[in-house]
Amino acid sequence: MTDRRLLTALLTNVETEMRELELWEEQSPPPSAFASELPFFYDTMTFSQWLQWVFVARFRALLEGQHPLPPSCEVAPMAEEYFKDLEVYADPLIGLLRRFDAQFD
Repeated sequence: MTDRRLLTALLTNVETEMRELELWEEQSPPPSAFASELPFFYDTMTFSQWLQWVFVARFRALLEGQHPLPPSCEVAPMAEEYFKDLEVYADPLIGLLRRFDAQFD
Protein backbone atom coordinates (compact mmCIF):
# COMPACT_ATOMS: atom_id res chain seq x y z
CA MET A 1 0.00 0.00 0.00
CA THR A 2 1.32 3.42 -0.93
CA ASP A 3 2.07 5.69 2.03
CA ARG A 4 0.30 8.95 1.20
CA ARG A 5 2.00 10.86 4.03
CA LEU A 6 5.40 9.86 2.72
CA LEU A 7 4.45 10.89 -0.82
CA THR A 8 3.27 14.27 0.47
CA ALA A 9 6.55 14.76 2.35
CA LEU A 10 8.56 13.76 -0.72
CA LEU A 11 6.67 16.29 -2.86
CA THR A 12 7.47 18.99 -0.30
CA ASN A 13 11.12 17.95 -0.43
CA VAL A 14 11.07 18.03 -4.24
CA GLU A 15 9.75 21.60 -4.10
CA THR A 16 12.39 22.60 -1.55
CA GLU A 17 15.18 21.10 -3.65
CA MET A 18 13.89 22.77 -6.81
CA ARG A 19 13.84 26.11 -4.99
CA GLU A 20 17.43 25.59 -3.83
CA LEU A 21 18.43 24.85 -7.42
CA GLU A 22 16.52 27.95 -8.55
CA LEU A 23 14.29 25.81 -10.77
CA TRP A 24 11.01 26.69 -9.02
CA GLU A 25 9.12 29.34 -10.96
CA GLU A 26 6.68 31.87 -9.56
CA GLN A 27 4.67 32.23 -12.76
CA SER A 28 3.10 29.27 -14.49
CA PRO A 29 3.49 28.60 -18.19
CA PRO A 30 0.66 29.88 -20.41
CA PRO A 31 -2.53 27.79 -20.47
CA SER A 32 -1.68 26.58 -23.98
CA ALA A 33 1.40 24.82 -22.57
CA PHE A 34 -0.87 22.50 -20.60
CA ALA A 35 -2.68 21.35 -23.74
CA SER A 36 0.23 19.18 -24.85
CA GLU A 37 -0.50 15.55 -25.55
CA LEU A 38 3.15 14.49 -25.49
CA PRO A 39 4.90 12.81 -22.56
CA PHE A 40 6.24 15.29 -20.04
CA PHE A 41 4.75 18.06 -22.22
CA TYR A 42 8.20 18.22 -23.77
CA ASP A 43 6.95 20.25 -26.71
CA THR A 44 5.60 23.07 -24.52
CA MET A 45 7.58 23.01 -21.25
CA THR A 46 11.01 22.27 -19.90
CA PHE A 47 11.20 19.18 -17.72
CA SER A 48 11.60 21.31 -14.59
CA GLN A 49 8.45 23.26 -15.52
CA TRP A 50 6.56 20.00 -16.07
CA LEU A 51 7.86 18.68 -12.74
CA GLN A 52 6.58 21.75 -10.90
CA TRP A 53 3.37 22.61 -12.71
CA VAL A 54 2.15 19.15 -13.70
CA PHE A 55 3.77 16.40 -11.63
CA VAL A 56 3.96 18.08 -8.22
CA ALA A 57 0.70 19.99 -8.65
CA ARG A 58 -1.32 17.00 -9.84
CA PHE A 59 0.05 14.57 -7.28
CA ARG A 60 -0.65 17.08 -4.52
CA ALA A 61 -4.23 17.39 -5.75
CA LEU A 62 -4.61 13.60 -5.84
CA LEU A 63 -3.19 13.21 -2.35
CA GLU A 64 -5.09 16.09 -0.76
CA GLY A 65 -8.35 14.97 -2.34
CA GLN A 66 -7.81 11.34 -1.32
CA HIS A 67 -8.21 10.36 -4.97
CA PRO A 68 -6.90 7.05 -6.35
CA LEU A 69 -3.23 7.10 -7.28
CA PRO A 70 -1.80 5.74 -10.51
CA PRO A 71 -0.52 2.16 -10.35
CA SER A 72 3.05 3.18 -11.20
CA CYS A 73 5.34 6.17 -11.39
CA GLU A 74 8.64 6.40 -13.26
CA VAL A 75 9.68 10.03 -13.38
CA ALA A 76 13.27 9.62 -12.09
CA PRO A 77 14.65 8.20 -15.39
CA MET A 78 13.43 11.29 -17.24
CA ALA A 79 14.99 13.52 -14.58
CA GLU A 80 18.31 11.69 -14.98
CA GLU A 81 18.19 12.20 -18.73
CA TYR A 82 17.18 15.87 -18.49
CA PHE A 83 19.78 16.91 -15.93
CA LYS A 84 22.75 14.93 -17.28
CA ASP A 85 23.83 17.67 -19.68
CA LEU A 86 22.89 20.67 -17.55
CA GLU A 87 25.25 22.46 -15.22
CA VAL A 88 23.02 21.76 -12.23
CA TYR A 89 23.87 19.39 -9.40
CA ALA A 90 20.52 17.62 -9.39
CA ASP A 91 21.53 14.35 -7.69
CA PRO A 92 19.55 15.12 -4.51
CA LEU A 93 16.47 16.00 -6.57
CA ILE A 94 16.82 12.84 -8.66
CA GLY A 95 17.21 10.84 -5.46
CA LEU A 96 13.93 12.23 -4.15
CA LEU A 97 12.21 11.31 -7.40
CA ARG A 98 13.63 7.78 -7.18
CA ARG A 99 12.22 7.47 -3.67
CA PHE A 100 8.87 8.75 -4.93
CA ASP A 101 8.86 6.24 -7.80
CA ALA A 102 9.80 3.42 -5.42
CA GLN A 103 6.59 3.94 -3.45
CA PHE A 104 4.71 2.49 -6.42
CA ASP A 105 6.75 -0.71 -6.78
